[in-house]
Amino acid sequence: MEYTELKRELRRRVQESMDYRKDLTDREVEDTIDEVMLEYSGMLICPVDARRSLRKELFDSLRRLDILQIFVEDSSVTEIMINGKDHIFIEQDGGLRELDVGFESEEKLQDVIQQIVAGCNRVVNEASPIVDARLPNGARVNIVMSPIAINGPIVTIRRFPDKPITMEWLVRTGSLTLEAAEYLEKLVRAKYNIFISGGTASGKTTFMNALSHFISPEERVITIEDSAELQLQGLPNLVRLETRNSNVEGCREITIRELIRSSLRMRPDRIIVGEVRGPEAFDMLQCLNTGHDGSMSTGHANSGRDMLARLENMVLMGMDLPLGAIRQQIASGVDIFVHLGRLRDRSRRVLEITEVAGCQAGEVTLNPLFGFVQKGEDGEGKVMGRLERKGEITNGYKLTAAGLS
Repeated sequence: MEYTELKRELRRRVQESMDYRKDLTDREVEDTIDEVMLEYSGMLICPVDARRSLRKELFDSLRRLDILQIFVEDSSVTEIMINGKDHIFIEQDGGLRELDVGFESEEKLQDVIQQIVAGCNRVVNEASPIVDARLPNGARVNIVMSPIAINGPIVTIRRFPDKPITMEWLVRTGSLTLEAAEYLEKLVRAKYNIFISGGTASGKTTFMNALSHFISPEERVITIEDSAELQLQGLPNLVRLETRNSNVEGCREITIRELIRSSLRMRPDRIIVGEVRGPEAFDMLQCLNTGHDGSMSTGHANSGRDMLARLENMVLMGMDLPLGAIRQQIASGVDIFVHLGRLRDRSRRVLEITEVAGCQAGEVTLNPLFGFVQKGEDGEGKVMGRLERKGEITNGYKLTAAGLS
């Protein structure tokens, strides 16, 4: 009997042996697997290590994420991309490759998907084929099902580091300079409102986590996210809010806009919105303009200047206001843009730190503080360059008030 067929037979036998009338513990499932493997011991003529691996595969297929589990547990894997049951790609140590394994059936992949969404009280099916979810370890999951996905269920898992990345680590790996990191620390402690922009996988969430280390533990911080993934450390008075999708049981949708409005009644010192991508940008700007200094958010854009344009468009989605009024709101609410990028060598760098200097003649004026200067490549194709100082901040009143000027 071939290995795949034997594994399928063992799993079927284990499932038949389990008592589903009670809530089985992991230990009870492992004991059942051991009993079944003992029954089939005559067919398991293989080394001890191979048997142990088979036992783990059986357990993962029954209680965890089947063939994905080993990659979810591997800290060197940052992304898992499933394009139907037969095509699985992973990003590992900065490189992308296709695995030579797949799910044994689309039904098994569907089982894994339902297990993922059930773990965070979400629903995905043909009526609601797109969902954002998360794994117990904080990994972000996006799922697209039939009939939207033509080539089978599409699952994208973004895995975050087991230990939150610090600003010291970012400096050590060359993402930014020590001078820029120390300057950003001052800005966070002085409660400047900071907006982090960048493309997909440029490290926006990771960078926000690093910045949060500079927030005083005495402050009350509220985070608002579509799917909770921020890893803020050292903040005892931390409130974490997450959106909710509507479902067939009658639970109505809870949006980021509602959570932002509700957070204003929770006596926050800072409000951190994981990402703005729509009309909630208007509500976020209201927070920034109503005394909640030191707040932060992220958004997708190609540069700090492009992020300004995107913010204007997103505000217009939620409120019909004159463009001049919107720009005045942005200039009054956002103090600093930090733009991140992923260079051609796949390294993540801080490319711009820009001050929002004000609004003149209906246009938001930007004052570059730091900018990335590229200086060629080394022999291995790694981009050479560093973040260099471009100018001085013009609105230094918060630094002065905090005694950090």
